[in-house]
Amino acid sequence: MARHPFKTVDVFTATPFRGNPLAIVFDADDLSTAQMQRIANWINLSETTFVLRPTQAGADYRVRIFTPSAELPFAGHPTIGTAHALLEAGSIAPRDGVLLQECARGLVRLDVTHAADGARWIAFELPAGTITPLDAAQADELARIVGTPLAGIAPPALVDAGTRWVVAQLPDARAVLAAAPDLARMKAHDAASGNTGVIVFGPHDDGAGARIEVRAFAPAHGVDEDPVCGSGNGSIAAYLRHTGQADAFGRDFLSSQGAAVGRAGILRLQTGENAIRVGGNAVTCVDGCLTF
Repeated sequence: MARHPFKTVDVFTATPFRGNPLAIVFDADDLSTAQMQRIANWINLSETTFVLRPTQAGADYRVRIFTPSAELPFAGHPTIGTAHALLEAGSIAPRDGVLLQECARGLVRLDVTHAADGARWIAFELPAGTITPLDAAQADELARIVGTPLAGIAPPALVDAGTRWVVAQLPDARAVLAAAPDLARMKAHDAASGNTGVIVFGPHDDGAGARIEVRAFAPAHGVDEDPVCGSGNGSIAAYLRHTGQADAFGRDFLSSQGAAVGRAGILRLQTGENAIRVGGNAVTCVDGCLTF
């Protein structure tokens, strides 16, 4: 029987069971792609990662990322959660506060810092990507799929940065929480176009703890609603910069996600001219091994 160290980590929270869970399987070099996919399907979280020896110079580790039904070249909460698990296990150590993750998208930089209260924050740099605005007909179809009118401030857009999120801006946070998407229609649409899914956001009222509320839907990948999505939030930051709204929303602000599914995820979005960073906390909930 093979035994692989295994953790389940809650990402984008410092409180267990309030963020987005991630399964991490260590020492996975002996597993085939088919085995990885079968394990991810069985665990049935939004993503499961498999840690392997790096193949690129400078990388601290290599990771493969699977949803229950497909492999992803990159994803946000798996990136932060895997780094947390490896740091906790003592398998890696930052160099001048920096880690380099190797994944199918290439090398991804992570910054590791500690807040005054001792909490560890891990932030990844969103891979460079492309942004393609939707035309009027596509935007109308998206509004029908999402089940609510769009804000109309700027056209929705496909942000391709390793994952392919269609970003839609809604009038406010209340509209985000009230959205009732047609998941079957979205699944067929995204499967046909090769998209990861749809992510919607809207601003909170002044004085709220977070600047925006976010929801992410990826039914084409077996995830009807992702509780807290790092790559999707990074795509929102890229969208805001692309549409000229970065200064209006702030170059460094908090995003909240998960209220619609009983979670309370918090992310930090930093929008620079040359880089976008997505940060958060993580906490381990399960520590053991897989035997098969």
